Amino acid sequence: MSEAGAGSGRVPVRVSTEVAERATRLAWTVLREPFRRRTWAELGFFLAGSALSAAAALALGALIAGGLLLSLVLVGVAVLAVALRAARGLGRWQRGLAWRLLGEEIPEPPSFGPRPGRLGWLRAALGDRVAWRALAYLVGRVPLTIFGVWFALSVWLAALSGIISPLTGGASMVSFGILRHPVRPGYDGTPYVGAPVHVGLFLGGVLLLFLAPWFTRLVVLLDRRMMHLLLAPDATASRVRRLEESRSLTLDTATATLQRIERNLHDGTQAQLVALAMRLGQAKEKLDGLDAEPGSAAGLEAVRHLVDEAHRGTKEAIADLRDLARGIHPPALDTGLPNALSTLAARSPVPTEVTVSVPSRPTPAIEAICYFCAAELLANVHQHAQASRASLSCAEHGPWLRLVVRDDGRGGAAVNRGAGSSSSGLAGLADRVRAVEGNLSIASPTGGPTVVTVDLPTRA
Repeated sequence: MSEAGAGSGRVPVRVSTEVAERATRLAWTVLREPFRRRTWAELGFFLAGSALSAAAALALGALIAGGLLLSLVLVGVAVLAVALRAARGLGRWQRGLAWRLLGEEIPEPPSFGPRPGRLGWLRAALGDRVAWRALAYLVGRVPLTIFGVWFALSVWLAALSGIISPLTGGASMVSFGILRHPVRPGYDGTPYVGAPVHVGLFLGGVLLLFLAPWFTRLVVLLDRRMMHLLLAPDATASRVRRLEESRSLTLDTATATLQRIERNLHDGTQAQLVALAMRLGQAKEKLDGLDAEPGSAAGLEAVRHLVDEAHRGTKEAIADLRDLARGIHPPALDTGLPNALSTLAARSPVPTEVTVSVPSRPTPAIEAICYFCAAELLANVHQHAQASRASLSCAEHGPWLRLVVRDDGRGGAAVNRGAGSSSSGLAGLADRVRAVEGNLSIASPTGGPTVVTVDLPTRA
């Protein structure tokens, strides 16, 4: 706390340290704002976007007017289609401009696809929702540009006018905008004269220089919102894209699973069965030889050795087939997800507390994904986390199933798609979860703890 006016008759003023620090940060932010790259990038974006919107208004206005005048014939419809295709292209330029100058990432909408038939391109262009939305943005950008020139650009010009006023004799460059009347040279139209006026105009220009970035930021903020609203994919297109990505991931996962099964069968079980057949064939030949030479103890011992090897190979092949089948569909899920998760936790080398609340049984695909996610996450806890304890919870929340695995390990877990990385298994889990429109999130600061949350739809 600070106190002023300790003498008699003065009222003490107390200012908390928090308020003082907040005021200091605010003042420092205002003072450095004109010299930040972001400020000039936003001003450049506004100027470039304004030029683009002006050119678009002229070009598209001419095309649309011509198309409407010629709409009674096919040529007019074609002109309107060309205008819509141009609007789509201008929307792409605007998204690129926002990315290059502002770092604003606006998702690309679906690409244009002509329909089949002689007039397929024309029908597709006229029914292109992306083009109509881009046209709506370009039309809405015109009043926003006018407002930005009046509201923000005039402040920049007023600041420049005040700063260079000692060189221009006090004449003002600003005759429009929100600050038109405060910065006019005189009420009667005659310029001010004298050094005090020059100093006042200069100081006013410096003050406006520190305020101008905030005016521009407000206009750019409105433009950002409008770009996300009209230039980004709409809800229907976004859902279609997610479904397409999920379908692609599902197909890739299924193909990879089939390849893994084929490789395991070919390299493992099939080779063992071939060796088993060869040993049994050798044993049969030995037995045929014993029939011709009765009483041969050495031959009998050789047959017994071959049969023992065949028996051992049979058990190994059965074990491999059992593991392979378990990888396709775990037998533990036959009795339900709660029992399967409890079995996983009981087998984990790290002591794991289990809490499961799943009143209704999810679909088999969701049960399998949840089981494999839990198995992989518990394996990561044992292999990489260096944890002493872990917990696993699975609960149903309406149409969603949430799996949460926590541990008190060293942390630092992240999705890493590099081959051979200790976190590459998390990337596979993320892809498997996304295939059913689920979500996997990781909170794992260095030093721990690690919390991995998997949200899955109960029906898929």
